[in-house]
Amino acid sequence: MPSIIFVNRVFPPDRGATGRCLHDLATRMVDAGWRVTVVADGKASRSHAPDGIALHRTGGSVPDGERPDARAYLRSLCRLAGRALCLPRHDVVVTMTDPPMLALAGPMLAARHGAASLHWCQDLYPDLLPVLGVRMPSMVRRFAGRGMARSLCRHDAVIAIGRCMRDRIAAMGVKGERLRLLPNWPDPAIRPRSEEGSMIRRSLGVEDGEGRFVVAYSGTLGLAHPMDGVLEAAARLQDSDPDILFLLTGEGRGFAAAEGEARRRGLRNLRRLPWQPADRLAESLSAADLHLVTMHPAAEGMLVPSKLAGVQAAGRPCLFLGPRGSEAAARVAGCGLVIDPFDGAAIADAVRSYAADPVRCAAEGAHAAGRSAVWTADRAATAFAAIAEGLLPARRIARPMTARPMPHA
Repeated sequence: MPSIIFVNRVFPPDRGATGRCLHDLATRMVDAGWRVTVVADGKASRSHAPDGIALHRTGGSVPDGERPDARAYLRSLCRLAGRALCLPRHDVVVTMTDPPMLALAGPMLAARHGAASLHWCQDLYPDLLPVLGVRMPSMVRRFAGRGMARSLCRHDAVIAIGRCMRDRIAAMGVKGERLRLLPNWPDPAIRPRSEEGSMIRRSLGVEDGEGRFVVAYSGTLGLAHPMDGVLEAAARLQDSDPDILFLLTGEGRGFAAAEGEARRRGLRNLRRLPWQPADRLAESLSAADLHLVTMHPAAEGMLVPSKLAGVQAAGRPCLFLGPRGSEAAARVAGCGLVIDPFDGAAIADAVRSYAADPVRCAAEGAHAAGRSAVWTADRAATAFAAIAEGLLPARRIARPMTARPMPHA
């Protein structure tokens, strides 16, 4: 059996989009005949993993806080690398980007295992750190940037989740033949659902038939997701359009600031719900009529908001509040609009327009669901397995390494 080891800070039941993607992929790699190992942070008591996956926990964790702790992330990187170094050899070593700069450890781990190195880039560091509020001297950031560029060039392959990210990595010197494009996919459990009978809408006091229009932000809210324009739009619509309700669902460092600003503005048309477990995610996303996805313009090419895939899988239109040249902006075409995240007036006008046109909402939602159905976890796993197989030494590929077809095949 070909073997592969994934290194990432989180893995379910830990929360985090990278852990969810890793879980989806790892379970499908097992089904395809791979021996899969995952190294993640967390206590050994949380080491239970799906059948076929060997999960190794480091015993440590990064504490929650208002701002990212660079030292805590550095300690996490050292824990993960140290644990991976002690494991039996594997054919392919995959590093992800949680914690930041984990790509630096990839070539070293690959050399220890006599393996191919593959970096699965979800976020591009250290360029993203200032956007996330991590302050560092410019000289240190330049030094870290050069180190990251050299490290990426030493990997046998680098996967980018968006075209804008791929182009940015190429500009760092990574050769085109080593770059792969593999977008993230929606949670397989998310499907379009009717609003009728929604427990979440009922808990908000939005009963069926009342004509209330719910605009939602769902997921992690960090410093790379500005909410200034959204809060201004809510203030503009509060009195003129009382049937429009804004809903913030999830967790993250940005929620406290958003709630504080909402209180300062005296917003009565904004509600807050906590993070929703996986078994309620489809219902939560379907409870909204229109979704918001935000991204700071300075983060273009450094990340692709994963929540967009879930919104589209739920069959809902979306306002992408971010840069027009980004991957997310391209994916919204035909099932939403792209607006400057700081333009509250434009956001308010767009929300008012959607609220007045249910036919448009239904049509764009159906288009979003159709687009989402094209790129699933099964298809992504097939593509990922093909990339990994292409990195195996020649002596290992005398026969096809995918012993069994992926589920969708």
